[in-house]
Amino acid sequence: MAFDAGMLKCVMKEIDKLKEARIEKIYQPSNDEIVILLHSATKKGKILINAGSNYPRITITESNQENPQKAPMLCMLLRKHLNSGKLLCSYTFGFERVCCLEFEAYDELGFKSTKHLIVELMGKYSNIILTDADNKIVALLKPIDFSVSMQRQLLVGMKYELPPKQDKLDTDLICEDDVISAYDRATPEAKIDKFITSNFSGIAMSTAREIAYSLTGDIDAPIKNVEKRTLGRIFLKIVSDIRSGNAKPYLILNENGEMQEFSYIPLHFYGKGFEIRELDSFCHLVDEYYSKKGTNERIRQKSGDIFRLLTNAENRIIKKIALQTEELNTTERAEEYRQMADLITANLYAIKKGADCVEVINYYDENMPTIRIPIDIKFSPQQNAQRYYKKYAKLKKAKIELAKQIDLAKSELEYISTVFDSLAKAEGEADLTQIRNELYHSGYASRMKNYSLQKSQAPKPLRFITSGGYTVLCGKNNTQNDYITTKVAEKGDWWFHVKNLAGSHVLMQSNGKAEPSERDFTEACEIAAYYSKAEGNNIEVDYTLAKHVKKPAGSKPGYVIYHVNWSAIVSPNEKKIKEMQIK
Repeated sequence: MAFDAGMLKCVMKEIDKLKEARIEKIYQPSNDEIVILLHSATKKGKILINAGSNYPRITITESNQENPQKAPMLCMLLRKHLNSGKLLCSYTFGFERVCCLEFEAYDELGFKSTKHLIVELMGKYSNIILTDADNKIVALLKPIDFSVSMQRQLLVGMKYELPPKQDKLDTDLICEDDVISAYDRATPEAKIDKFITSNFSGIAMSTAREIAYSLTGDIDAPIKNVEKRTLGRIFLKIVSDIRSGNAKPYLILNENGEMQEFSYIPLHFYGKGFEIRELDSFCHLVDEYYSKKGTNERIRQKSGDIFRLLTNAENRIIKKIALQTEELNTTERAEEYRQMADLITANLYAIKKGADCVEVINYYDENMPTIRIPIDIKFSPQQNAQRYYKKYAKLKKAKIELAKQIDLAKSELEYISTVFDSLAKAEGEADLTQIRNELYHSGYASRMKNYSLQKSQAPKPLRFITSGGYTVLCGKNNTQNDYITTKVAEKGDWWFHVKNLAGSHVLMQSNGKAEPSERDFTEACEIAAYYSKAEGNNIEVDYTLAKHVKKPAGSKPGYVIYHVNWSAIVSPNEKKIKEMQIK
């Protein structure tokens, strides 16, 4: 569901428990995301505010994110005005997706002052605005001038005004009579969910559909199928629970155990096969649901240059292979040209002067047919034979060279596939820096405009512990793969990789112990299958002793060879793998 006003109210009630805590740090991990660390003698929390267009939200988070080496302008302004500030209270404006964190801070002269951090969570119009005690804008994420909107401007120095209200009733103030009046004005054929979302502010479609389903058993039922007072009573009960803090956080999982939806009411309309799980807090719910999506969104934003570089290179190589393959097909005539040259040579006596062709018996064919061979009248028969021999030699050489070039292009395409896979597994700026440096060293420097090698951190592959207590390392990119395989691995360690696809190098360290159990091998294979391009179940994974894995001199990062191995078929389980991971 969208992060609607109801969910915002539930989250803000939990954030309000942090009041009296002071700001310890302020970070801006990405362009549209702010993280505020607060602590006091009795409480501690980290508030995450995302004003992006895809996943706007505010919550208390437990996730750790990488921060840029140089703080953006908004972050520095927030530090200037809110540093060591105390959270006085947090609240929403009616039943809208706008909230406020009110702080007591100190101005430049050391006097106490009140500052408001206002968060608007409205899709692509989301914003973060800092105002003073008089609601004058001090700093903001996205300035809005007359060229952007004639209705509402947001600029430093202007007085902050709330977004214009929609033509809907304020859900925070309605009573049963308001619902009944709206019912009487509506068309009887109007669907219940559309009736609710179009008449009352801040309600997500999933909530409206659940109300329709609970009353009629059908999410598409019209309002004429339900009695208006019953509809009003059910709707107001949900609103009342949100206002009073009695609502519960629910996470809906699909048949594969993946997160499908979240809500402040149990959503039964999804039907059988979907699990409704109650969590301990709304902040935990929101953080759990968006943690992976938010990370992926940040990586997507920061890796746009790498993605474009790889996509262009991939398209260029695919086109090159197609052209070279087409050219290679023409070399199949090489043997035909040699035979024609031989036949002309064998029949020199029969070629008349000035003839533009010669008819000869093709003794290369067991049926001995008569064939016609074109010749150029500007040249002698011997010279025509030599011309055909030259064509034969040229095509024969081209066939060998084209085959080599196609193999090199296919190898390059496989390498690009491994980098795409690394990009999908990247978790932060350090991983992206390693990928950029890898591409730079791999011959893509000329295509990386204005890029200079950056100092990257030491490789930090993923770490897991198997049931038998064995440490398993998993590379997130080719730099880490080479590090695991060529630097860390010892002869007695076990090495794993998905078969014939791009994927991580996985190393199970023996640690001087006895040979791992079958269960340990299965778990290591599942890790290799999960961190690969393979999808679904029954994935084949190769494994061997690390001493059998070799890296050819001059080969691309992440490329290795092995000739001795065993194979296993596994079906990785995300939950099980995450439980084995060491943070």
